[in-house]
Amino acid sequence: MQTVSPYRFYWVNFGIPLACAAVVFLMFDMTKIDIAFSNLLFDPVSQTFPLDKVHFFEKLTHKWARIIPNWTAEIALIGAMLSFVWPLINPQKRPRLGGFLERSKVAPVLRFAHGHRRDFLFVVFAFAICTGVIHFLKAHTSVYCPIETTLYGGKLAHVEWYNNFQLFKEAGDGRCWPGGHASGGFTMLALYFVARRYRWRFAKAVMWGSLLLGFIYGTTRVLQGWHYMSHTFWAGIFVWLACLLTALAFYGRARLEVPVLQRHERAEPVAQAQVAG
Repeated sequence: MQTVSPYRFYWVNFGIPLACAAVVFLMFDMTKIDIAFSNLLFDPVSQTFPLDKVHFFEKLTHKWARIIPNWTAEIALIGAMLSFVWPLINPQKRPRLGGFLERSKVAPVLRFAHGHRRDFLFVVFAFAICTGVIHFLKAHTSVYCPIETTLYGGKLAHVEWYNNFQLFKEAGDGRCWPGGHASGGFTMLALYFVARRYRWRFAKAVMWGSLLLGFIYGTTRVLQGWHYMSHTFWAGIFVWLACLLTALAFYGRARLEVPVLQRHERAEPVAQAQVAG
């Protein structure tokens, strides 16, 4: 089984996000690009972000969109709890109960949950850790959203996160950096690491889909004036690092670095079986 150098693994999975963080910091936090972009979306006459007043847009992109990460987390939590049921039932000692569960199609579900206990627990912990990291950063930077600042008709001063960062105490009441709604979409990256564990050949599709979902979530809030564009990028960087560290704790580097299965690798066992037959 072919593996990659551990140095390459760490460079790709840690190096690229950290390089992206440096680029985002220099390109957005050290310039006025965020403000310039939000200025394009702001109506100075009405002193509003027009899309912030469209209730259907708010429901579709902010409230209803949460269904995807929320249901994923709930399914993972239910699966994690069910994973402990099958050993407790012990069908060998309770054949009648085991037979009933087989007939009612419950047994396969319980066996599946038990067999994937680590995966369900990983998703639960990854979601919780990502949420905790984002909430910690929000509380310890106290950045107010654009729509709340004097730049866009609000009453509070615009402050960059690095000017307000406090490591050991809350910095204030602001809760806008990094993007919370964007992070909800990015937490779906946890599924990518599960796919990597099993060498699923569509793992990269899961990764890019999760990144796209987080980007869409974040961008819709930018359009409404509740975030700057860089807030979305920062959310993606922190969520990736949180998911990666959690995956390393649950699965280990050796399992995560194994190349994903290619189509021909799946076809070989079938062809060999046909020849043997």
